[in-house]
Amino acid sequence: MSDHCQVDFYVLASAGQSAERVACRLAMMAWEQGHCVLVLTGTESAAESLDEIMWNFPPGRFLPHGREASAPVRIELQDEDAASGRNVVINLTETAVSNPDRFERLLEIVPGDESQRLTSRHKFREYRDQGLEPVSHTI
Repeated sequence: MSDHCQVDFYVLASAGQSAERVACRLAMMAWEQGHCVLVLTGTESAAESLDEIMWNFPPGRFLPHGREASAPVRIELQDEDAASGRNVVINLTETAVSNPDRFERLLEIVPGDESQRLTSRHKFREYRDQGLEPVSHTI
């Protein structure tokens, strides 16, 4: 889709912040801007949990989402087949997104708990090693 992917890491300031709720906010903003969004989760239970959260968050708003290919915000376990037609990916998995240049934007959420940040540091380095220039934002 793109010859250069913009990679953003959203660093949660405290351990009490929910990566899933931040993912919902980011997905809502991207969808409202006309993007087709893919949200990657690491497990089936994480996908089901995120689906539940998206039905109720943000309050008073509706975020059209689902597991089917036609959903404006698609929840998936892996990015290989799910990427078709998507230009923004939100990665909640423990691994870096393969071939990130398929997307215009890649959003990573870094947990607030210091003990869980090592995985995000590895992903940051992996993207940088691919010639991308990740940018960090504290929220």
